[in-house]
Amino acid sequence: MGYMAKNVDIERATSDLRNRTLSGLPGDFSRLVYLASSRDYNTGRYYHDGLAFHFTEMVVSKAFAECHREVFERLLHVSLEELTEELRNYIASTQEIPEDFLRNWQRLETYRITIPSEYEEMEARFFLSNVKMALAVLEARQESASHREQSA
Repeated sequence: MGYMAKNVDIERATSDLRNRTLSGLPGDFSRLVYLASSRDYNTGRYYHDGLAFHFTEMVVSKAFAECHREVFERLLHVSLEELTEELRNYIASTQEIPEDFLRNWQRLETYRITIPSEYEEMEARFFLSNVKMALAVLEARQESASHREQSA
């Protein structure tokens, strides 16, 4: 009975997280960053005060881990163009200067923290490679737009 109750709680917490929080974010890359930022980098556990009010910390952490894997899995299988668009939408949602964002993400490789803990190394490498390419595409588009503006 205890095991069943815990699984039901995890399912309810996961559903709550998907419907109330993640659905309000602009795209899967935004969701991926949000979920990764909710993880304690020392322990690998996820925290969320709002959900912890209704569920145990263990249930919250498992719900976040499940959603993190789901979003990562979706992004792992999109085309480079779709990933580039997801990343572009995420950058726009941050209200940062795109050139600064791109430069910092390429230099610091901030995107490395977005990978869920339980992923195979090959899948993680593939994803990181795709993000690097998407960043390069966005940077090239940014430079092209800047040159067109200067020429005009």
